[in-house]
Amino acid sequence: MYEYAGAIHIHSDYSDGTGKIEDIAKAAYEAGLDFIMMTDHNTLKPKEDGYERWLNNVMVLIGYEVNDAENKNHYLTFGIDELIGTYKELPNGELGCKLSANEYVKQIKDKGGIGFLAHPDEQRNHLPEHPSYPWQAETDDFTGIEIWNHMSEWIEGMDESNKIDRFLHPLKSVIAPSVKSLKRWDDSALNRSVTAIGGVDAHALKQNVLGFFEVEIFAYKVLFKSIRTHVLLNEPVLKNKNESFEKDKFQILNALRTGKCFIANYYNGNAKGFRFYAEFKGITCNMGDTISSNNENVILKVLVPDECEIKLVHNGKLINSQLGMNISWDVKEKGIYRVECWKQDRGWIFSNHIRLV
Repeated sequence: MYEYAGAIHIHSDYSDGTGKIEDIAKAAYEAGLDFIMMTDHNTLKPKEDGYERWLNNVMVLIGYEVNDAENKNHYLTFGIDELIGTYKELPNGELGCKLSANEYVKQIKDKGGIGFLAHPDEQRNHLPEHPSYPWQAETDDFTGIEIWNHMSEWIEGMDESNKIDRFLHPLKSVIAPSVKSLKRWDDSALNRSVTAIGGVDAHALKQNVLGFFEVEIFAYKVLFKSIRTHVLLNEPVLKNKNESFEKDKFQILNALRTGKCFIANYYNGNAKGFRFYAEFKGITCNMGDTISSNNENVILKVLVPDECEIKLVHNGKLINSQLGMNISWDVKEKGIYRVECWKQDRGWIFSNHIRLV
């Protein structure tokens, strides 16, 4: 399979970000990314303006982040060419969809799009100008969950004692996905495929610190060195070949739809080459696959590009942990299996599930 690394959940000056998309793509290229997925709030204007294409040697995909009329239940949407529902202006000047979250999630699914619950469990109160937006609706029509969001974790862990350090070092304060989000994901995936992605939630906002100087937090080029989502494709992406763009776009969106992807925090190391797969009766199965094992032994294997603590999680519960780079387990109990890779108590790589039935 062919592996490509991307950044998901990015805002430009089309909504509440500060950067132009061409400059964001340039920063992504300089950071070594293959693709970026833009998610400006409640708009597809960047796509209408021709920005969904190869730009500065990076594949730019245009989606949007939709929220309801109360500015709740943010949802990252890709793969459709229209805004779902009608919108009204909110008190903060942004837009909100008049449909309920349940309604727009279902309509996006019915129209063939994919979507991910954005920062579903964030809780913060330190910066009142950046309130939290946890997911509160009850629906089972979403494609997946953004289990790791850089901006959410960065702000949630902030207090007066570490505020300056977090502004000056925005990468080292991000440790791991929240326990709540991991549990939400595992619980949701017990009965159907639910893809986990990671997002940077990049805005490149300017923030006043201590009342006398302003810094840019979450600069695009800085955040592109943090949380990435890698996709595994059956065919190579033809870089800078816009004539194959739609085919390559379909491959990436389908990998996200089916869970052929994993999440990595590059502050803890380059994750390229990570693999989590299963072998059963001479067949190799990858993340996102379902194996009809009939209670026979299945070999799970993990390859990691650097030594780390590798944790095997079954149905949301840790069942094994070993230090190494190449580990295998014999399993036969039905359910969903995934792995986590940790370095010195910092989360590094989080796979998607392999399912045994």
